[in-house]
Amino acid sequence: MSEPKTVKFKLNGKDIEAKEGQLVIDAAKDAGVDIPHYCYHPGLGTPENPKGNPGNCRLCIVEVAGAPKPQVSCRTQVKEGMVVASDSPAAKRAQQSSLELHLVNHPLDCPVCDQSGECGLQNYYMEIGKYESSVREDKLHKNKRIVAGPHVMLDQERCILCTRCTRFVDNVTKTHELGIFGRGHKEHIDLVPGKTLDNPYSGNVVDICPVGALTERDFRYKVRVWYLDETDSVCPGCSRGCSISLHTNTKRPWHNDGKRVARIKPRHNPEVNGWWICDEGRYGYKSLDEDRLGRIMRLKDQRRELSWTEAFEEVSSKLSSAKGLAVVASGMLSNEDWAAFKPLFVDKLKAEQIIFTPEPDQLGEEDALLRKREKVPNLKGAEVQGLKSYSFPDLRTAIEKGEVKALYVIERDLTKIWGEKTEELLAKLDLVVFQGPNKTATGDLAHYRLPVTAYAEEEGHFTNFEGKVQAYKRALEPLGQAKPDWAIFAGLSEHLAGERQREAVA
Repeated sequence: MSEPKTVKFKLNGKDIEAKEGQLVIDAAKDAGVDIPHYCYHPGLGTPENPKGNPGNCRLCIVEVAGAPKPQVSCRTQVKEGMVVASDSPAAKRAQQSSLELHLVNHPLDCPVCDQSGECGLQNYYMEIGKYESSVREDKLHKNKRIVAGPHVMLDQERCILCTRCTRFVDNVTKTHELGIFGRGHKEHIDLVPGKTLDNPYSGNVVDICPVGALTERDFRYKVRVWYLDETDSVCPGCSRGCSISLHTNTKRPWHNDGKRVARIKPRHNPEVNGWWICDEGRYGYKSLDEDRLGRIMRLKDQRRELSWTEAFEEVSSKLSSAKGLAVVASGMLSNEDWAAFKPLFVDKLKAEQIIFTPEPDQLGEEDALLRKREKVPNLKGAEVQGLKSYSFPDLRTAIEKGEVKALYVIERDLTKIWGEKTEELLAKLDLVVFQGPNKTATGDLAHYRLPVTAYAEEEGHFTNFEGKVQAYKRALEPLGQAKPDWAIFAGLSEHLAGERQREAVA
């Protein structure tokens, strides 16, 4: 299919180049001009599917030379020689009038609305509003605080009927939980009878709602958005690796129940996740600060807390003399971690078995939209290093035969794989080292327990199932003595090399 040709048109007196057929609102944005809008969303409509942009909010009105009346820019396509004005007196007057109609029945509850601070109505009123209201009648009241689903609350009074949410469940998830009911001034968004908004992507309707009609139950009344810091990151919830923004709460630690991550939002990436993320990834941050490890512990043979120097010396010494070493790793490791993993466990320690298969504890549901079956972000990182994975039945057999006498476990809980048999199997080993960010039953059974940073506390890269490498940034300070996995591997390698050098001299 041939590429659409480039055309020239005028926008607010300036010559602009755009692809023929591109929507005026998109061409304007590419040129740095933001046209006010509510119902339009680039993920819900295209020139090939104009019904995705209903043009019902009437806020993106522009003047088009030669047209008998102002046009909505989300349904008007660019043509050669077109002359468009989004800042003319007529366009501004039309936009202002549309905004006033949206505010006719909108409740003035900004001080208690979670959308306050990122609300389209607030922003546009300050930009193109500031008019004296011509309405004297009382506002129309509708239902409030409707539990729409496990993650979403609906407030019909705040709704401006942009229909973004109904188009999302109709065109994206195709689950059809929401609809428009009533006529005229009694129109309202509501649940379809017999349905609940509980599809795997339900949280996206909150992201695309331009007002406070749809809010997150989890985030509701927890912390004001202007206290949050935003950091670009990558979702570790599955092998797709969706681009996300971590919203962290460090300025008001007494808010949000003391949790450092307040919420996760999707970050637009047309090559990976588009505009959306699944609910599994969105709410996966809740375990980030739960049962975190912050101390370096020797749990057996005179239990006590260690320094990193002591831990590196003791663990590296025992690893170097261990017979039959096996390593259980995780697809949670970054590319940097895998790069430090191989020199230590393959080149120096000559591990007999390395297992990083996600079966069975790191597998889950998959669908055609975003979710992948592997619930870890970076199995490809191990494959790039040329590593091959044994299976857990292989490992269990080797332990039972006495072929494996030392086990190094990285960010995995073996009790989710072997169940009640885990303690019996680990008791057969001379050395068990557990390394991870969170407490697990496996960590409690280990000889040494080493605290690791969570992905939000470090920077690195993940390689998704398609081989796309993506960077994630550090959003939080590490808890306690936690270090990145690669730093622990490097520390063990350094002490291991020093120990062998001393042995050679002796």
